[in-house]
Amino acid sequence: MFSLPFFRREYPALKGERVVLRMPVAADYREWSALRAASRRFLEPWEPRWPADELERGAWRQRLGRYRADFAQGSAVAFFIFETGSGKLVGGITLANIRHGVAQSGQIGYWIGEQFAGRGYMLEALRLVSRFAFETMRLHRIEAACIPDNKRSIRVLEKAGFQREGLLRSYLRINGIWQDHYLYALIADDQLGGRTKG
Repeated sequence: MFSLPFFRREYPALKGERVVLRMPVAADYREWSALRAASRRFLEPWEPRWPADELERGAWRQRLGRYRADFAQGSAVAFFIFETGSGKLVGGITLANIRHGVAQSGQIGYWIGEQFAGRGYMLEALRLVSRFAFETMRLHRIEAACIPDNKRSIRVLEKAGFQREGLLRSYLRINGIWQDHYLYALIADDQLGGRTKG
């Protein structure tokens, strides 16, 4: 376990103007499963193939256990994204594969419900998590990978200041097929230089 102070405190909540990010809890199950079910066709092209029990309560409990274990080990921080005004769940974002030492890096993954796409929620969530990664966790670099056809994800990453660094061939198995991905990255110096503001 890392000795960083935040890992000894209660799980963090990040607050923006339009969204609030917090750890998933057991009571989120119904809203999470309903949003994921309603958005299935929208999400499936960009995610690993859903297992048969993807939305069942047992799989949900295992997911929560994994989130908590990863957080306790200091290897990942998972957030759900909620609309500030209504409190509705709109999506999720995770900072994972956290490494310290000479790397000081992490990887970001995210999803959003179809009905909430295109409203700027993910852009704000991505900026909140980026600041958290650099200012609270003291990481130097965060990465995100996306399929070249995922124009929405590319726009969000570029608006958040991430820079495309290359193409990762046959990088992840998405929806049952090995897919190429663009690699995007943001480093702490980018934020200090002001390029992620606005």
